[in-house]
Amino acid sequence: MNTDSELAFFCLLVKQGSLAATARELNLTPPAVSRRLSQLEERLGVRLLNRTTRRISLTNEGEVYFGNAQRILSDIDEMERLVSSSRAAPKGLLRVNAPLGFGRSYIGPAISAFTKTYPDVEVQLHLTDRPVNLPDEAIDVSIRFGELPDSRLIAKKIAANRRLLCASPAYLRAAGQPNFPHELTQHPCIVLRQNESAYGNWRLSRGKQTETIKVHGKLSTNDGEVAINWALEGHGILMRAEWDVAKYLRSGRLVQVLADYETPPADIYAVYLERLNLSAKVAYFVEHLRDYLSRHADSPNQNQSNW
Repeated sequence: MNTDSELAFFCLLVKQGSLAATARELNLTPPAVSRRLSQLEERLGVRLLNRTTRRISLTNEGEVYFGNAQRILSDIDEMERLVSSSRAAPKGLLRVNAPLGFGRSYIGPAISAFTKTYPDVEVQLHLTDRPVNLPDEAIDVSIRFGELPDSRLIAKKIAANRRLLCASPAYLRAAGQPNFPHELTQHPCIVLRQNESAYGNWRLSRGKQTETIKVHGKLSTNDGEVAINWALEGHGILMRAEWDVAKYLRSGRLVQVLADYETPPADIYAVYLERLNLSAKVAYFVEHLRDYLSRHADSPNQNQSNW
């Protein structure tokens, strides 16, 4: 008996609730079912079920085996759907996490379009101001900015992104354009307090030279939308992801500052556990996000010549 059939046999046994009911389902005799269960327990070296003539109950080891068996069989089913020539449409529950602002502006609408195409997928969207810890949280896909160091995770790039320095034309007319990174210390800067990154430290590089500038300002927030509004209202210089400011740069409501310097990249990734790599609902969703963002009107790639 191979491992897959052992898992399926045990799950069926638990769901049927008795040896006799399982025997009827498999068209076997009850003693044959009992022998098959005993062989499984003997191979594992533990008792999985307490059994009487009328009913069975899970031992502690049986509960662990049953819970994992169900998950493994579900993953195998997803894998077969994914690689089968029919490419059956994905279905089931998909739990998605995304940053507050980006999730509101892009991931929420992308999910709306996704569920119209794949109505058998149920999506739960959880927006947070800091990334969740995937192995510990009940999340299938997390949308994050920047690459992940955790080797247990798979990070698929769904859109290019970079951080830009910008300010309103009115602010720059009044305060002047900085020409070098160190001049940022002479300007009020709007600082985002997000995740656990060093507060108010902006890293800029050109060629092989990198400078870290400790910026200051009267205004700081953990909400990106509020920070952009402050910049639009002329309160100072802001460092913000290109996806969040592209439309304002195109319209001229914001102007890029120190454009010949680079800041740390913020490419957008869909991140998930390695065991979900063959999950149909995850694969379809990630591909949908990549396509959706590439076509979105607010994408930094749209009409760049107009900047």
